[in-house]
Amino acid sequence: MPLTRRHALQLLASASLPSAMAQPRRPNLVILFADDMGWGDVGFNGRKDWETPNLDRLGSQGTIFTRWYTAMPLCAPSRACLLTGKYTIHHGVRNNSTDIPASEVTVAEALKPLGYKAALFGKWHRGRLPDGGFTHPLDQGFDETFGYLDARHAWEHFPKTLYRGRSEVPVKGYSCDLMADESARFIKENRANPFLLYVPFIEPHFLIEAPDEDVALYKGKFKEKDPNEPHRARYAAMIHRLDTAIGRILKALEENGVADNTLVLFTSDNGATFETGNKGAANYHDSNRPFRGQKRSLEEGGIRMPALVRWPGKVPSGKKTDIPVHMTDVMPSLLAAAGGKPDAAWKVDGRNMLDVWMGKTPAPERTLFWEWQAETWNMYAAMRGDFKLLEIGDNRFLYNLREDPGERRTLAQEYPEIFQQLRKELAAWLATARKN
Repeated sequence: MPLTRRHALQLLASASLPSAMAQPRRPNLVILFADDMGWGDVGFNGRKDWETPNLDRLGSQGTIFTRWYTAMPLCAPSRACLLTGKYTIHHGVRNNSTDIPASEVTVAEALKPLGYKAALFGKWHRGRLPDGGFTHPLDQGFDETFGYLDARHAWEHFPKTLYRGRSEVPVKGYSCDLMADESARFIKENRANPFLLYVPFIEPHFLIEAPDEDVALYKGKFKEKDPNEPHRARYAAMIHRLDTAIGRILKALEENGVADNTLVLFTSDNGATFETGNKGAANYHDSNRPFRGQKRSLEEGGIRMPALVRWPGKVPSGKKTDIPVHMTDVMPSLLAAAGGKPDAAWKVDGRNMLDVWMGKTPAPERTLFWEWQAETWNMYAAMRGDFKLLEIGDNRFLYNLREDPGERRTLAQEYPEIFQQLRKELAAWLATARKN
Protein backbone atom coordinates (compact mmCIF):
# COMPACT_ATOMS: atom_id res chain seq x y z
CA MET A 1 0.00 0.00 0.00
CA PRO A 2 1.61 3.32 -1.03
CA LEU A 3 2.46 5.87 1.64
CA THR A 4 0.44 9.07 1.71
CA ARG A 5 2.32 12.34 1.79
CA ARG A 6 1.35 12.88 5.45
CA HIS A 7 2.58 9.41 6.47
CA ALA A 8 5.84 9.94 4.65
CA LEU A 9 6.41 13.23 6.48
CA GLN A 10 5.69 11.54 9.81
CA LEU A 11 8.19 8.78 9.10
CA LEU A 12 10.76 11.34 7.98
CA ALA A 13 10.16 13.25 11.21
CA SER A 14 10.76 10.20 13.38
CA ALA A 15 14.00 9.49 11.52
CA SER A 16 15.28 13.08 11.52
CA LEU A 17 14.59 14.43 14.98
CA PRO A 18 17.26 12.49 16.89
CA SER A 19 19.99 13.61 14.50
CA ALA A 20 18.64 17.16 14.67
CA MET A 21 19.03 17.09 18.46
CA ALA A 22 22.68 16.07 18.11
CA GLN A 23 23.52 18.95 15.78
CA PRO A 24 24.21 22.62 16.55
CA ARG A 25 21.17 24.85 16.62
CA ARG A 26 19.58 25.03 13.17
CA PRO A 27 19.16 28.55 11.75
CA ASN A 28 15.92 30.46 11.92
CA LEU A 29 14.41 31.29 8.53
CA VAL A 30 12.55 34.55 7.86
CA ILE A 31 10.78 35.36 4.58
CA LEU A 32 9.72 39.01 4.22
CA PHE A 33 7.43 39.15 1.18
CA ALA A 34 6.12 42.40 -0.29
CA ASP A 35 3.00 42.57 -2.48
CA ASP A 36 3.11 44.25 -5.92
CA MET A 37 6.40 45.99 -5.15
CA GLY A 38 8.42 46.92 -8.23
CA TRP A 39 12.15 46.35 -8.71
CA GLY A 40 12.70 50.12 -8.58
CA ASP A 41 10.66 50.76 -5.42
CA VAL A 42 13.54 50.27 -2.96
CA GLY A 43 16.57 52.33 -2.08
CA PHE A 44 19.03 49.49 -2.64
CA ASN A 45 17.94 49.46 -6.30
CA GLY A 46 18.29 53.22 -6.68
CA ARG A 47 15.02 54.75 -5.44
CA LYS A 48 15.55 58.32 -4.20
CA ASP A 49 11.98 59.65 -3.89
CA TRP A 50 11.43 57.91 -0.57
CA GLU A 51 13.60 56.10 1.94
CA THR A 52 13.85 52.40 2.75
CA PRO A 53 16.64 52.56 5.36
CA ASN A 54 15.92 49.21 7.00
CA LEU A 55 15.88 47.30 3.73
CA ASP A 56 18.97 49.17 2.56
CA ARG A 57 20.79 48.29 5.79
CA LEU A 58 19.66 44.68 5.44
CA GLY A 59 21.06 44.66 1.91
CA SER A 60 24.39 46.08 3.07
CA GLN A 61 24.60 43.28 5.63
CA GLY A 62 23.86 40.61 3.03
CA THR A 63 23.77 40.07 -0.72
CA ILE A 64 21.49 41.97 -3.11
CA PHE A 65 20.25 39.98 -6.10
CA THR A 66 19.61 42.09 -9.19
CA ARG A 67 18.19 39.19 -11.24
CA TRP A 68 15.79 37.52 -8.83
CA TYR A 69 12.69 36.27 -10.63
CA THR A 70 9.20 35.48 -9.45
CA ALA A 71 7.72 32.30 -10.89
CA MET A 72 4.55 33.98 -12.14
CA PRO A 73 3.53 37.66 -12.02
CA LEU A 74 0.33 37.11 -10.05
CA CYS A 75 -0.46 36.86 -6.34
CA ALA A 76 -1.64 33.29 -5.69
CA PRO A 77 0.60 31.45 -8.20
CA SER A 78 3.75 33.26 -7.09
CA ARG A 79 3.06 32.33 -3.46
CA ALA A 80 2.38 28.72 -4.37
CA CYS A 81 5.73 28.55 -6.20
CA LEU A 82 7.55 30.09 -3.25
CA LEU A 83 6.06 27.63 -0.80
CA THR A 84 6.32 24.43 -2.85
CA GLY A 85 9.42 25.02 -4.99
CA LYS A 86 7.45 23.98 -8.06
CA TYR A 87 6.47 25.65 -11.32
CA THR A 88 2.85 26.69 -11.85
CA ILE A 89 2.33 23.97 -14.45
CA HIS A 90 3.34 21.34 -11.89
CA HIS A 91 1.43 22.40 -8.76
CA GLY A 92 -1.59 23.63 -10.73
CA VAL A 93 -2.02 27.11 -9.20
CA ARG A 94 -2.09 29.13 -12.41
CA ASN A 95 -4.55 31.89 -11.46
CA ASN A 96 -5.90 33.69 -8.42
CA SER A 97 -8.89 31.40 -7.90
CA THR A 98 -7.01 28.15 -7.31
CA ASP A 99 -5.68 26.83 -4.01
CA ILE A 100 -2.45 24.98 -3.42
CA PRO A 101 -3.55 21.34 -3.71
CA ALA A 102 -3.52 19.54 -0.37
CA SER A 103 -1.20 16.95 -1.92
CA GLU A 104 1.60 19.50 -2.31
CA VAL A 105 4.32 19.77 0.34
CA THR A 106 5.11 23.31 1.49
CA VAL A 107 8.39 24.51 2.96
CA ALA A 108 6.65 24.67 6.35
CA GLU A 109 5.75 20.98 6.13
CA ALA A 110 9.21 20.06 4.87
CA LEU A 111 10.82 21.74 7.90
CA LYS A 112 8.63 19.94 10.44
CA PRO A 113 10.84 16.81 10.66
CA LEU A 114 13.79 19.10 11.42
CA GLY A 115 12.14 20.50 14.54
CA TYR A 116 10.90 23.82 13.16
CA LYS A 117 7.88 25.78 14.31
CA ALA A 118 6.31 27.75 11.45
CA ALA A 119 4.20 30.91 11.44
CA LEU A 120 2.48 32.83 8.66
CA PHE A 121 1.48 36.42 9.38
CA GLY A 122 -0.10 38.21 6.43
CA LYS A 123 -1.71 37.20 3.15
CA TRP A 124 -2.42 33.54 2.41
CA HIS A 125 -4.43 34.32 -0.75
CA ARG A 126 -6.79 31.41 -0.89
CA GLY A 127 -8.68 30.22 -3.90
CA ARG A 128 -11.89 28.22 -3.86
CA LEU A 129 -12.04 24.48 -4.28
CA PRO A 130 -14.81 22.79 -6.30
CA ASP A 131 -16.63 21.82 -3.07
CA GLY A 132 -16.69 25.45 -1.95
CA GLY A 133 -13.98 25.00 0.66
CA PHE A 134 -10.37 26.12 0.66
CA THR A 135 -7.05 24.97 1.97
CA HIS A 136 -5.83 26.66 5.12
CA PRO A 137 -2.20 27.32 6.11
CA LEU A 138 -2.79 25.36 9.31
CA ASP A 139 -3.40 22.35 7.07
CA GLN A 140 -0.14 22.93 5.19
CA GLY A 141 2.49 22.95 7.88
CA PHE A 142 2.00 26.27 9.68
CA ASP A 143 1.56 26.17 13.45
CA GLU A 144 0.38 29.77 13.79
CA THR A 145 -1.42 32.06 11.36
CA PHE A 146 -2.72 35.60 11.54
CA GLY A 147 -3.92 37.70 8.65
CA TYR A 148 -5.94 37.50 5.47
CA LEU A 149 -7.45 34.36 3.99
CA ASP A 150 -9.54 35.98 1.28
CA ALA A 151 -7.84 37.89 -1.55
CA ARG A 152 -10.35 40.77 -1.64
CA HIS A 153 -10.06 41.17 2.12
CA ALA A 154 -6.31 41.56 1.58
CA TRP A 155 -6.90 44.85 -0.21
CA GLU A 156 -7.64 46.47 3.17
CA HIS A 157 -4.71 48.13 4.91
CA PHE A 158 -6.87 49.23 7.84
CA PRO A 159 -8.77 45.97 8.40
CA LYS A 160 -11.56 45.67 10.92
CA THR A 161 -11.14 41.90 11.25
CA LEU A 162 -8.45 39.34 10.47
CA TYR A 163 -8.15 35.59 10.96
CA ARG A 164 -6.22 34.17 13.86
CA GLY A 165 -6.01 30.55 12.90
CA ARG A 166 -9.50 29.62 11.75
CA SER A 167 -11.29 32.28 13.80
CA GLU A 168 -12.15 35.78 12.61
CA VAL A 169 -11.15 38.34 15.23
CA PRO A 170 -11.53 42.14 15.51
CA VAL A 171 -8.37 44.18 14.95
CA LYS A 172 -7.35 47.82 14.82
CA GLY A 173 -4.34 49.35 13.14
CA TYR A 174 -2.37 49.38 9.90
CA SER A 175 -1.73 46.03 8.27
CA CYS A 176 2.07 45.86 8.24
CA ASP A 177 2.18 47.16 11.83
CA LEU A 178 -0.10 44.31 12.91
CA MET A 179 2.14 41.78 11.16
CA ALA A 180 5.23 43.28 12.79
CA ASP A 181 3.54 43.00 16.21
CA GLU A 182 2.79 39.32 15.64
CA SER A 183 6.27 38.65 14.28
CA ALA A 184 7.99 40.27 17.26
CA ARG A 185 5.88 38.23 19.66
CA PHE A 186 6.54 35.01 17.76
CA ILE A 187 10.30 35.63 17.69
CA LYS A 188 10.39 36.27 21.44
CA GLU A 189 8.30 33.19 22.27
CA ASN A 190 10.33 30.90 20.00
CA ARG A 191 13.84 32.26 20.40
CA ALA A 192 15.04 29.04 22.02
CA ASN A 193 14.08 26.80 19.09
CA PRO A 194 14.42 27.01 15.28
CA PHE A 195 11.54 28.67 13.48
CA LEU A 196 10.24 29.62 10.05
CA LEU A 197 8.62 33.06 9.97
CA TYR A 198 6.83 33.84 6.70
CA VAL A 199 5.48 37.40 6.54
CA PRO A 200 3.59 38.02 3.27
CA PHE A 201 2.72 41.70 3.69
CA ILE A 202 -0.01 43.35 1.58
CA GLU A 203 1.97 46.56 0.98
CA PRO A 204 2.08 48.30 -1.45
CA HIS A 205 -0.82 46.35 -3.03
CA PHE A 206 -3.95 48.40 -3.52
CA LEU A 207 -6.03 49.87 -1.91
CA ILE A 208 -3.65 52.86 -1.80
CA GLU A 209 -3.85 53.62 1.93
CA ALA A 210 -1.33 54.68 4.55
CA PRO A 211 -1.32 56.26 8.02
CA ASP A 212 -1.70 60.05 7.95
CA GLU A 213 1.65 60.66 9.64
CA ASP A 214 3.45 58.79 6.87
CA VAL A 215 1.48 60.47 4.10
CA ALA A 216 2.42 63.84 5.59
CA LEU A 217 6.10 63.04 4.94
CA TYR A 218 5.46 62.94 1.19
CA LYS A 219 2.42 65.13 0.67
CA GLY A 220 3.32 67.97 -1.69
CA LYS A 221 6.44 66.20 -2.91
CA PHE A 222 4.70 64.79 -6.01
CA LYS A 223 2.34 66.36 -8.49
CA GLU A 224 -1.08 64.85 -7.80
CA LYS A 225 -4.04 64.53 -10.14
CA ASP A 226 -6.25 65.54 -7.22
CA PRO A 227 -4.56 67.20 -4.21
CA ASN A 228 -7.43 65.97 -2.04
CA GLU A 229 -6.57 62.36 -2.98
CA PRO A 230 -2.74 62.26 -2.85
CA HIS A 231 -2.35 58.70 -4.16
CA ARG A 232 1.24 59.26 -5.22
CA ALA A 233 2.22 60.40 -1.74
CA ARG A 234 0.24 57.52 -0.21
CA TYR A 235 2.10 54.99 -2.33
CA ALA A 236 5.43 56.34 -1.09
CA ALA A 237 4.06 56.32 2.45
CA MET A 238 3.00 52.68 2.13
CA ILE A 239 6.52 51.62 1.27
CA HIS A 240 7.96 53.86 4.01
CA ARG A 241 5.67 52.22 6.57
CA LEU A 242 6.46 48.74 5.26
CA ASP A 243 10.17 49.46 5.66
CA THR A 244 9.52 50.62 9.22
CA ALA A 245 7.63 47.40 10.01
CA ILE A 246 10.48 45.34 8.57
CA GLY A 247 12.87 47.31 10.79
CA ARG A 248 10.83 46.30 13.83
CA ILE A 249 11.06 42.62 12.88
CA LEU A 250 14.82 42.89 12.40
CA LYS A 251 15.10 44.63 15.76
CA ALA A 252 13.17 41.79 17.41
CA LEU A 253 15.69 39.32 16.00
CA GLU A 254 18.51 41.38 17.50
CA GLU A 255 16.85 41.97 20.88
CA ASN A 256 16.18 38.26 21.29
CA GLY A 257 19.73 37.31 20.42
CA VAL A 258 18.93 35.31 17.29
CA ALA A 259 19.88 37.69 14.46
CA ASP A 260 23.26 36.05 13.85
CA ASN A 261 21.64 32.64 13.48
CA THR A 262 18.83 33.75 11.20
CA LEU A 263 18.66 33.71 7.41
CA VAL A 264 16.49 36.64 6.28
CA LEU A 265 15.15 36.76 2.73
CA PHE A 266 13.30 39.74 1.29
CA THR A 267 11.54 39.88 -2.07
CA SER A 268 8.16 40.60 -3.73
CA ASP A 269 5.49 38.41 -5.29
CA ASN A 270 5.45 40.20 -8.65
CA GLY A 271 6.17 43.55 -10.25
CA ALA A 272 4.23 46.71 -9.53
CA THR A 273 0.78 46.94 -11.03
CA PHE A 274 -0.79 49.58 -13.23
CA GLU A 275 -4.31 48.30 -12.52
CA THR A 276 -7.24 50.60 -11.73
CA GLY A 277 -7.03 50.05 -7.99
CA ASN A 278 -3.48 51.39 -7.93
CA LYS A 279 -4.80 54.80 -9.00
CA GLY A 280 -1.85 55.35 -11.31
CA ALA A 281 0.61 55.63 -8.41
CA ALA A 282 3.07 52.93 -9.50
CA ASN A 283 2.84 54.19 -13.07
CA TYR A 284 3.71 57.74 -12.00
CA HIS A 285 6.62 56.52 -9.88
CA ASP A 286 7.83 54.20 -12.66
CA SER A 287 8.06 51.47 -10.03
CA ASN A 288 9.39 48.77 -12.34
CA ARG A 289 12.14 50.92 -13.83
CA PRO A 290 14.35 50.41 -15.74
CA PHE A 291 12.29 47.52 -17.11
CA ARG A 292 9.21 47.38 -19.27
CA GLY A 293 6.11 45.47 -18.24
CA GLN A 294 4.16 45.06 -15.01
CA LYS A 295 2.22 42.57 -12.96
CA ARG A 296 0.47 40.12 -15.30
CA SER A 297 3.33 40.38 -17.81
CA LEU A 298 6.36 38.15 -18.44
CA GLU A 299 8.42 41.15 -19.43
CA GLU A 300 11.14 41.96 -16.91
CA GLY A 301 9.02 44.54 -15.10
CA GLY A 302 6.52 41.83 -14.24
CA ILE A 303 8.89 39.10 -13.12
CA ARG A 304 12.19 40.67 -11.95
CA MET A 305 11.96 41.37 -8.22
CA PRO A 306 13.81 43.42 -5.63
CA ALA A 307 15.56 40.82 -3.48
CA LEU A 308 18.25 40.25 -0.88
CA VAL A 309 19.46 37.57 1.50
CA ARG A 310 21.23 38.11 4.84
CA TRP A 311 22.78 35.33 6.91
CA PRO A 312 25.64 36.71 9.00
CA GLY A 313 28.90 34.87 8.48
CA LYS A 314 27.38 32.69 5.77
CA VAL A 315 26.07 34.91 2.94
CA PRO A 316 28.58 37.60 1.88
CA SER A 317 27.80 41.11 3.08
CA GLY A 318 27.94 44.25 0.97
CA LYS A 319 27.68 42.29 -2.27
CA LYS A 320 25.53 42.64 -5.38
CA THR A 321 25.16 39.80 -7.85
CA ASP A 322 23.42 39.31 -11.19
CA ILE A 323 23.21 35.53 -10.77
CA PRO A 324 19.68 34.53 -11.86
CA VAL A 325 17.55 33.16 -9.01
CA HIS A 326 14.03 31.78 -9.48
CA MET A 327 11.32 31.84 -6.82
CA THR A 328 11.10 28.04 -6.98
CA ASP A 329 14.67 27.97 -5.61
CA VAL A 330 13.56 29.36 -2.24
CA MET A 331 12.02 26.19 -0.82
CA PRO A 332 14.96 23.83 -1.49
CA SER A 333 17.52 26.49 -0.54
CA LEU A 334 15.92 27.23 2.83
CA LEU A 335 15.54 23.52 3.46
CA ALA A 336 19.27 23.12 2.76
CA ALA A 337 20.07 25.91 5.24
CA ALA A 338 18.13 23.91 7.83
CA GLY A 339 20.12 20.77 7.03
CA GLY A 340 17.49 19.01 4.95
CA LYS A 341 16.61 18.39 1.32
CA PRO A 342 13.41 17.77 -0.65
CA ASP A 343 12.19 14.22 -1.03
CA ALA A 344 12.44 13.09 -4.65
CA ALA A 345 8.73 12.20 -4.54
CA TRP A 346 7.87 15.89 -4.14
CA LYS A 347 9.29 16.59 -7.62
CA VAL A 348 10.56 20.04 -6.68
CA ASP A 349 11.59 22.12 -9.70
CA GLY A 350 13.76 24.70 -7.96
CA ARG A 351 17.47 24.27 -7.25
CA ASN A 352 19.23 24.38 -3.93
CA MET A 353 21.05 27.69 -4.42
CA LEU A 354 22.40 27.99 -0.88
CA ASP A 355 26.04 27.43 -1.82
CA VAL A 356 25.60 29.94 -4.66
CA TRP A 357 24.15 32.49 -2.24
CA MET A 358 27.08 31.82 0.09
CA GLY A 359 29.59 32.37 -2.71
CA LYS A 360 30.93 28.82 -2.54
CA THR A 361 29.89 27.63 -6.01
CA PRO A 362 29.11 29.26 -9.37
CA ALA A 363 25.57 29.55 -10.65
CA PRO A 364 24.24 26.41 -12.35
CA GLU A 365 23.80 26.30 -16.10
CA ARG A 366 20.06 25.90 -16.60
CA THR A 367 17.05 27.16 -18.49
CA LEU A 368 14.27 28.85 -16.50
CA PHE A 369 10.65 28.96 -17.63
CA TRP A 370 7.47 31.00 -17.18
CA GLU A 371 3.91 30.72 -18.41
CA TRP A 372 0.89 32.97 -18.34
CA GLN A 373 -2.24 31.14 -19.37
CA ALA A 374 -4.84 33.17 -17.55
CA GLU A 375 -7.45 35.86 -18.07
CA THR A 376 -8.02 35.03 -21.76
CA TRP A 377 -4.50 35.51 -23.14
CA ASN A 378 -1.17 33.68 -23.19
CA MET A 379 2.49 34.56 -22.70
CA TYR A 380 5.51 32.27 -22.32
CA ALA A 381 9.19 32.80 -21.58
CA ALA A 382 12.39 30.80 -21.37
CA MET A 383 15.73 32.16 -20.17
CA ARG A 384 19.23 30.73 -20.22
CA GLY A 385 22.09 32.92 -19.11
CA ASP A 386 21.65 36.37 -20.62
CA PHE A 387 19.24 35.26 -23.35
CA LYS A 388 15.48 35.34 -22.89
CA LEU A 389 12.82 34.07 -25.28
CA LEU A 390 9.50 35.88 -24.90
CA GLU A 391 6.33 34.74 -26.63
CA ILE A 392 3.29 37.03 -26.62
CA GLY A 393 0.45 35.47 -28.59
CA ASP A 394 1.87 34.65 -32.01
CA ASN A 395 4.83 37.03 -31.60
CA ARG A 396 8.25 35.77 -30.50
CA PHE A 397 11.24 37.80 -29.34
CA LEU A 398 14.78 37.04 -28.21
CA TYR A 399 16.58 39.46 -25.90
CA ASN A 400 20.02 39.71 -24.39
CA LEU A 401 19.18 40.98 -20.91
CA ARG A 402 22.71 42.04 -20.06
CA GLU A 403 22.98 44.28 -23.12
CA ASP A 404 19.29 45.19 -23.37
CA PRO A 405 17.54 44.89 -19.98
CA GLY A 406 14.69 47.05 -21.29
CA GLU A 407 13.82 44.37 -23.88
CA ARG A 408 13.78 46.82 -26.76
CA ARG A 409 15.74 44.95 -29.46
CA THR A 410 14.90 41.42 -30.52
CA LEU A 411 17.82 39.26 -31.63
CA ALA A 412 15.84 36.36 -33.06
CA GLN A 413 17.31 36.81 -36.53
CA GLU A 414 20.86 37.34 -35.31
CA TYR A 415 20.95 34.26 -33.07
CA PRO A 416 18.64 31.74 -34.76
CA GLU A 417 20.24 28.73 -33.03
CA ILE A 418 19.63 30.14 -29.54
CA PHE A 419 16.14 31.28 -30.56
CA GLN A 420 15.16 27.84 -31.83
CA GLN A 421 16.78 26.00 -28.93
CA LEU A 422 14.85 28.02 -26.37
CA ARG A 423 11.64 27.47 -28.32
CA LYS A 424 12.29 23.73 -28.29
CA GLU A 425 13.03 23.68 -24.56
CA LEU A 426 9.94 25.76 -23.80
CA ALA A 427 7.69 23.39 -25.75
CA ALA A 428 9.18 20.40 -23.93
CA TRP A 429 8.62 22.09 -20.55
CA LEU A 430 5.00 22.93 -21.34
CA ALA A 431 4.39 19.30 -22.27
CA THR A 432 5.13 18.34 -18.64
CA ALA A 433 2.11 20.22 -17.26
CA ARG A 434 -0.07 18.33 -14.80
CA LYS A 435 -3.25 17.06 -16.40
CA ASN A 436 -5.79 17.86 -13.69
